[in-house]
Amino acid sequence: MASIKETAGVDVEKSTADEKAVLSQHVDKAAKFLVEVDAYPPLSPEAERKLIRKVDWIMIPILFVTATLGAVDKVALGTAAIYGLRTDTKLVGQQYSWLGSILSLGALTGMFPSSYLIHRLPSAKYLCACSVGWASMALLMASCTNWSSLMAVRFFMGVFEAIIVPGISLIIASWYKKSEQPPRNALVFAAASSVVNGFLSWAVGHIDAELSIWQYLFLIVGSVTFAWSLFVLWYMPATPMDAKFLTQEEKYHMIRRVAENKTGVSNKEWKWYQVKEAFIDPKTWIIFFFNIAINIPNGGLTTFNGIIIANLGFTSVKASLLSMPTGVMSTLSAFIFSYIGAKWNNRRCLVTVAACIVPIIGTAIVYAVDRGNVAGQMVGIYLLYTYFGPYIVGIGLAQANTAGNTKKTVVFAILYIGYAVGNLIGPQTFRADQAPAYTGGVVAMIVCYCSCIVLVCLYWALCVWNNKRIVPRVERRGSTEEFMDDLMDQTDFEQEGFRYTT
Repeated sequence: MASIKETAGVDVEKSTADEKAVLSQHVDKAAKFLVEVDAYPPLSPEAERKLIRKVDWIMIPILFVTATLGAVDKVALGTAAIYGLRTDTKLVGQQYSWLGSILSLGALTGMFPSSYLIHRLPSAKYLCACSVGWASMALLMASCTNWSSLMAVRFFMGVFEAIIVPGISLIIASWYKKSEQPPRNALVFAAASSVVNGFLSWAVGHIDAELSIWQYLFLIVGSVTFAWSLFVLWYMPATPMDAKFLTQEEKYHMIRRVAENKTGVSNKEWKWYQVKEAFIDPKTWIIFFFNIAINIPNGGLTTFNGIIIANLGFTSVKASLLSMPTGVMSTLSAFIFSYIGAKWNNRRCLVTVAACIVPIIGTAIVYAVDRGNVAGQMVGIYLLYTYFGPYIVGIGLAQANTAGNTKKTVVFAILYIGYAVGNLIGPQTFRADQAPAYTGGVVAMIVCYCSCIVLVCLYWALCVWNNKRIVPRVERRGSTEEFMDDLMDQTDFEQEGFRYTT
């Protein structure tokens, strides 16, 4: 790999203002930051742990609440269905299923424009502006009176929400080492939306007023999300360089830690060759199809969760409460499997395969156990929601194995399209004429989980093969220039010695 001098023609130790402008076009902005600030002595292990705890206590809650509120806006539809939305808006046939799918069509429409804008604009600000947008759509849901208006609002909600997962994934990759990313992914993307939605649904179920209960649900969710979005629009940083809560020295040390990833921190130049590489990289498409397969169950369960539980003989209020453990199961599976994947070096693909087996067991229970056995059915339903574990570990694989800022942006966009396609297909596997068993949806889940196992094994084999072809790189740590070679805005294909996490 060429050094910074060879690539940019700049002596980073004695660069002028004009040379720094050239430097910024060739390297990550984090490298430019390191050039401009004074070097600080290395941190002791205890000081480093203290710094990470400080970042965790601020960044993880901010990202968690942002992601959770975005998900609550989506999953509230399932609860609204058992509180009269279908009858109040006169939905028939597959119209309710299409309300689940149209969100993904909106996401597909908005994904690439949002990916370009989040790369070119201040990424955290753009993400939070979109959060204001999807909060507004949640508020408008309460005013919808027919299928057409519901479809329109859900479509634009999908447009705004398209950037949630890619945007937050980019932010996490800019703050943490590869080994630290999986458990943070699990915490940030924890499926707490089902718990929050279940509690709110239970609470609004006791409201006795002029509006329908489902309308109050959307008004509360939309209002809370809107207020939170305005706060994070002002406060949330995309990278350590932007953080109001870090000192200059703390920013310096955070950037030096993340440089070890060799995946970059921030560069706003849009590089078309990296776009091309994102599209020709076979790893991109393996995880793309994995995301489709793992999210077909997600799309169906998110839309029909409340209905499935209510069909077992529970009232709307009880069904709302019983839906809360689904979020707990999703969160536990994500955290447990992500933690194992992070601690068990280069075994993330194996962990993902194991994680896929648990929801297969849940699906088999739901399919085989008699519907009169309510306890058995509920155990199977809760196990279904462990599908979230392999999905989160898959996000971590993409974060660890994709370098180059433009390439990362495009890869995360493609992967989210896989997420959206899966969620588009999922509700359609639950046919109205198959209620209450929804046999088509159950069979689709079994097929999808088995497909995920095959795809992860293929990804694993590809990464192992690529790593065997690597010529070991002699690591150097001394001058600023040598250290900042890791912050060149280069892709994983370009970097000598880049090792893929398996």
